[in-house]
Amino acid sequence: MSYVFTEPLAGRVYLVTGGGSGIGASIASQLAQLGARVAVAGRRQDRLDQTVAHIAELGGQADAYPLDVRDPDQVTGTVAGIAEQSGRIDGLVNNAAGNFVCPAEDLSANGWRSVIDIVLNGTWNCTSAVGRHMINARRPGVILNVIATYAWTGHPGTVHSATAKAGVLTMTRTLAVEWARHGIRLNCIAPGPTSTAGAGAALWGTDEERERVLASVPMRRFADPDEIAGLAAFLMSDQASYVTGEVLTADGGQALGKQIYGPAVVPAPAENAP
Repeated sequence: MSYVFTEPLAGRVYLVTGGGSGIGASIASQLAQLGARVAVAGRRQDRLDQTVAHIAELGGQADAYPLDVRDPDQVTGTVAGIAEQSGRIDGLVNNAAGNFVCPAEDLSANGWRSVIDIVLNGTWNCTSAVGRHMINARRPGVILNVIATYAWTGHPGTVHSATAKAGVLTMTRTLAVEWARHGIRLNCIAPGPTSTAGAGAALWGTDEERERVLASVPMRRFADPDEIAGLAAFLMSDQASYVTGEVLTADGGQALGKQIYGPAVVPAPAENAP
């Protein structure tokens, strides 16, 4: 099999949820630069418009779709609208998420429900709607879910998010088997700490907390959203055509660097660490 690297995604239509900022916006931009038409979905119209305008400046094609992934009827209507406007849907990136750090004993019912609804139920709502469209249209496709390494390790203070993302991981692997016969691939990407405004506010709100996060990463830096987007684009492309049910981890070695014995091999970050 040979590949064309100029615009390998030309003619394809991809839906990216949580596409108004951060990793989602970077993924949408990357897919558009590779030739895809991107439907950018999220709850804030102003952010969606910014992403669409940025993609247009790069010479790509994108459309904004205000969407609350927690509402299955709204999701179904949005997917139908994208298919009607663009004529097809070839892929979905489930990036919409919600997270905050909170000890389990202090987590309210609303806090638990909010994160589960966005991350787990929202991913299912979008995956179900897009998957059914692909199956009914007899069109192969690809679905990528953005999770985190604590989906399989757990993590203190994020029981709501870890539980939701663990569910997404199991969903991905289950559907990778069920839908393989339809030519639909499903994979996950697990980014480590990434330089985005949302993550910074939710997960390391102070300089001290930021330094502690950096100290946990053997590469001693945060990921750039474009680094994560490049890996996402790979999994969404035909270059990964035989990859399904897998997780691609991009965390600078963080999940591997939990040393217990001996002198510390991962020193504290320098003051001028990025």
